[in-house]
Amino acid sequence: MTLEQTKQQIQNGEWVSVATELRPSRRGDAIVPFYCWRSFKFTPDDKFECDVINYADAGGKVPLVKIVIKGHNNWLGEHPIAAGAYNVDYVADEAYEITPLHLGFADAINLAPVDGLNKWEVNVMQDIKGKPFPAFNLKEGIYTDYDLVYILNDLLFMGSKHVDGRAFDTPENRPTNLQIPLMRKK
Repeated sequence: MTLEQTKQQIQNGEWVSVATELRPSRRGDAIVPFYCWRSFKFTPDDKFECDVINYADAGGKVPLVKIVIKGHNNWLGEHPIAAGAYNVDYVADEAYEITPLHLGFADAINLAPVDGLNKWEVNVMQDIKGKPFPAFNLKEGIYTDYDLVYILNDLLFMGSKHVDGRAFDTPENRPTNLQIPLMRKK
């Protein structure tokens, strides 16, 4: 598939997790499980919206936090993982919204207050766009996720998180493997 064909394919509908996903994450020096469900929407003007629900459990029964990231896609040519895979940068320049869904999560992120943010409360969203956010290892400024996109058999693959839990926060940390795919929501 060409880049233009890929863009047209991903703009057709919403892409969602097949089931609760397991991804590696970091908490300090420790690698910890990150259970989540994701939804992606793409627009013809190269914008995206990503909704993530993080769960405390593998079955997706105890939601901890909802994360909504909105911004622009920068397409950077082919990725070597497979013919038809493309490098894409997700630039979170419109919103990075955090809504605690569990009191324990709100209490935990309140341990590291951030200037310009209120005390965290359950079901109250705050936009952290451009702000440092230690709980997510985000530094001040607009966050960019350096990722990849590949479509096969109407499934949307993105990059697999690094096994050591590193984020895709630099071009050097761009993924080199494919993750469990998202399916088109029906």
